[in-house]
Amino acid sequence: MEKREQQTTHMSGGSGGNISLRPLQLSDVDDFMVWASDPDVARFCRFEPYTSRDDALAYIAGTVLPHPYFQAICLDGRPVGQVSVTRNEARMEACRGELGYALASGYWGRGIATEAVRMAVAEVFGERPEMERVEAVVDGENKASQRVLEKAGFAREGVLRRYQVLKGRTRDVVVFSRLSTDE
Repeated sequence: MEKREQQTTHMSGGSGGNISLRPLQLSDVDDFMVWASDPDVARFCRFEPYTSRDDALAYIAGTVLPHPYFQAICLDGRPVGQVSVTRNEARMEACRGELGYALASGYWGRGIATEAVRMAVAEVFGERPEMERVEAVVDGENKASQRVLEKAGFAREGVLRRYQVLKGRTRDVVVFSRLSTDE
């Protein structure tokens, strides 16, 4: 995708500030560590909590920077989380991408993740006309993330039982999707 402008949405009420998305940068490592080192945030994520700033820098340099859509979720310009959409590379699956996001626990319950997901999906659909579907695969026990997706306009498609191993345990997941044609 081309270099993108920072998106900003003013949120009144719960979030208490302006929510924006922009590329996560190496200089954001200390803010990244706030959520990436928190066991509550990492509980349902594929990663273990980061314990080393150097490991976080290596992850940002090696994974985040080359990623075509990996954004910092910012509140009043400061990163408080991340959102990404990963396009499937297989030709038959190129019409869809997988959404991922994480938010520092101090900002949970304020509508920030919901708005960031809305913004990211709108941006991806606008920039990638071949992408017709964005999906999210959420741990069956992660009710808060399921609510984020529902409030962001995603459709709950169903439960895949014993679908993935996460942190040594086989887990059920719930699949959500949003189509480029959804209102």
